[in-house]
Amino acid sequence: MQQNLLIDIARWRERPGPRGIPSVCSAHPLVIEAAMLRALEEDAALLIEATCNQVNQDGGYTGMTPADFTRFVAGIADRVSFPKDKIILGGDHLGPNPWKHLPAEDAMAKAVTMIEAYAKAGFTKLHLDTSMGCAGEPVALPDTVTAERAARLAAAAEAAIRAQDGIAPVYIIGTEVPVPGGALEELDTLVVTAPEAAIETVDIHRRAFEAAGAANAFKRVVGAVVQPGVEFGNENVIAYDREKAAKLSASLRQLDGIVFEAHSTDYQTPDALRDLVSDGFAILKVGPGLTFALREALYGLDQIAAFLFPGARQQTLASVTETVMREEPANWGKYYHGSPEAQRLQRHFSYSDRIRYYWPHPKVATAVEDLLTLLDRVTIPETLISQYLPGSYERVRDGKVAAKAKPLALAAVDRVLEDYFVACRV
Repeated sequence: MQQNLLIDIARWRERPGPRGIPSVCSAHPLVIEAAMLRALEEDAALLIEATCNQVNQDGGYTGMTPADFTRFVAGIADRVSFPKDKIILGGDHLGPNPWKHLPAEDAMAKAVTMIEAYAKAGFTKLHLDTSMGCAGEPVALPDTVTAERAARLAAAAEAAIRAQDGIAPVYIIGTEVPVPGGALEELDTLVVTAPEAAIETVDIHRRAFEAAGAANAFKRVVGAVVQPGVEFGNENVIAYDREKAAKLSASLRQLDGIVFEAHSTDYQTPDALRDLVSDGFAILKVGPGLTFALREALYGLDQIAAFLFPGARQQTLASVTETVMREEPANWGKYYHGSPEAQRLQRHFSYSDRIRYYWPHPKVATAVEDLLTLLDRVTIPETLISQYLPGSYERVRDGKVAAKAKPLALAAVDRVLEDYFVACRV
């Protein structure tokens, strides 16, 4: 059986090469393409993760099952000539979260079906997230319950692939798991996970795995999700403070073979990302920050198209997304608050970037395609790039990025990705 590329991630810092790995949490084809191009340039493996809400046996908000997502990523890899043996597929927040409105046993039964589908589809990094309460339960569960449910999922994944001759998955555990997609409110400060809590969490999971007959799976637990003190809300970002996380970082010396996985690292500075990796947070999750950058580029291209081709489209991309989001508020209505003006601002420009849920919508996808097709016939003037896409201006002037619509969209995402790959090889 082929060795999992992440199985020895805790030993990476002891040898030349990367000391951590970015985790690209997105199902957007342009984001994944940009990530593959960046990984090719870095000659690095690429970790791509799908969340339980994006991809599941019911289709998620992308309409894809785990097997669909595997084929989707493989298709992009074929198009850009990215080696498939360097792709690591991860499942993020695998647990009852999409069905937490159901009674616990019903939600867990759905979660078992989901993780079996992920494992069978070739996902080899599985984040077990059973930290949320279901119907009739408290919002946060006792660690013992969380661990028991996580062990049940691990046992199900192991059983699902027992007859397959593939790569055995590694697992990520934890009980202090941030909300998928960022916090729901403005944040002032965060409580860093106590080191003794991190150590106890691992011990509780070890015992739960053994009780569930999944002791062999626990040998492949390579990471624990903790709160290092980073997060973002709709309007602000909490920056990493390594002094506050020093004791937590030091606790890794008592957790042989395990690194910390840092969620919600979106919008952290390059220096903060490097500090996180140096301090043992070797898996850096990023998702909304990538689609936020893509939205910036698409909206910039939208304005360029409006200037170059006035009247060529019935609606701008921004007006299409506004219409669709107002007509179908399910993916933002519970999260954006305040006056109508404040909600309008958040729909398009929130750090939590819930507009990302709408890119697969047929009307929005068509608007993006029409925009890129309209601009594809021209070389965009450098002066308009300076005005509407200033982050790419120097790269265009230097000849590193073509002054065309799709390369400019990819370049916007790549600027974010580059910070993560650089941070992981310091």
